[in-house]
Amino acid sequence: MSNSFDNIHPGLTHEAALKILLIPVDQLESMSDYYMATSHLINFPGSITEKALLQLVENKSKELAIVIARRKAVEVLARLDCQDAIKSIGDCLNDTDHYLVENAAWALRRLNSQDSQHHQIMIGLLDDPSQNQRILIQSLAALGVKEALSKIKVLAEDSDPGVRGAALSALVRLDNQRECLQRLEPQLTLPNQMNRQSAIQDVIDCKAFSLLPAVLHSPVSPAFRMRALEALWPQGVAQYQGFDLIRLLDDLLLDHPNNLELIHQYEDARPAEFLVQELFSTDFSRCYLALKTLSDKPSEELWPLLEKRWYGDAYNDYGAHYFFVCLFGLILDWRKNAKNKIETILLNAIDNQRPQFLKSRPAAILALSKLNPEKFRIEFRKLISLEHMPFWQCRYAALLSLGNDRSCAEWQYVFEHLHSLSQDTSSYVCLKINHLIASDG
Repeated sequence: MSNSFDNIHPGLTHEAALKILLIPVDQLESMSDYYMATSHLINFPGSITEKALLQLVENKSKELAIVIARRKAVEVLARLDCQDAIKSIGDCLNDTDHYLVENAAWALRRLNSQDSQHHQIMIGLLDDPSQNQRILIQSLAALGVKEALSKIKVLAEDSDPGVRGAALSALVRLDNQRECLQRLEPQLTLPNQMNRQSAIQDVIDCKAFSLLPAVLHSPVSPAFRMRALEALWPQGVAQYQGFDLIRLLDDLLLDHPNNLELIHQYEDARPAEFLVQELFSTDFSRCYLALKTLSDKPSEELWPLLEKRWYGDAYNDYGAHYFFVCLFGLILDWRKNAKNKIETILLNAIDNQRPQFLKSRPAAILALSKLNPEKFRIEFRKLISLEHMPFWQCRYAALLSLGNDRSCAEWQYVFEHLHSLSQDTSSYVCLKINHLIASDG
């Protein structure tokens, strides 16, 4: 689970968060106050925090403020690795609140609960389609509960792709039923994006390296594909089973739509207005198809429309933001006025610190290097600096952007500072640096 949004209330102290939990429900300013305080306590590990959260977990009031905060408290305790909470969290499996049950099953997995009673309750809950069967299956599989196999086998035929995929993955994990992988692969190209994302997690869960190529061609956010590569690639090796890690990383960062298996297609030509709107779609397969189609359109036709939409809404829509940035880098013949504005957009995107816009930053670096190599060179040393660019994909993108111009000052800078650069905290960045050096020899 990502921790990018843990500290969204930086001014809230530990003491203040604890005091909020002591306010009577009828005196709260908002029904979400308990939830907010509970979420913030992840930043203050320790016995005092755990005690406050346990009291909340054990509070069975049906007041909405407590119900929603109780769900969060279960999650936070698990993330704090509070082993003392296992019993109280296990008791939540019997609650009528299905969301609390779901969080409890997830938390028991996180805490590696080996309580057989908890396992039996979760196995029984698999018979209830109103429960989150997917989470229950994932938890039982992660906990190694082979007693659940017979029921999981039945759910491997479920009509819900998320449940079916989790069950197939669990059968591989619990019983080494490798034939299930053949049925898991088609789930990576299902029409529904949520199902495709779930399928990637299923592949990760059962460590199915053989499905990594299919994962890397699945039309979902690059973040999901990168997560799979990081999880499945064996540490410390550059080549494995005929695949080259550098090549895979390069392709993922470049993220060209031609490298993906796009599910949708256009039966006839679509106007630019329609295609630009598709960049806002919640289904990335549609976004990539529109991106591919727009990249062949005349730049002078596109810019007025793109400019209007960027400043109107795309700048603040994290999905569209990414695809606009990618499009700016795919078209190289922008007119001077448009190019100047695009370069400003890209520089702002590179420096954007908001976590939801993270994937746009390396894309903006790659686009800037194409549109204005001189400006890229000016920025290069900052872009490969761990201090200025802690997100490793930004530093990798800067190295990837060097291209084949081995006479440039940036290339020489990499050579001259090999020792310090090769101590980068990211093994991928180190691998890229050493690959660049070796390729020059």
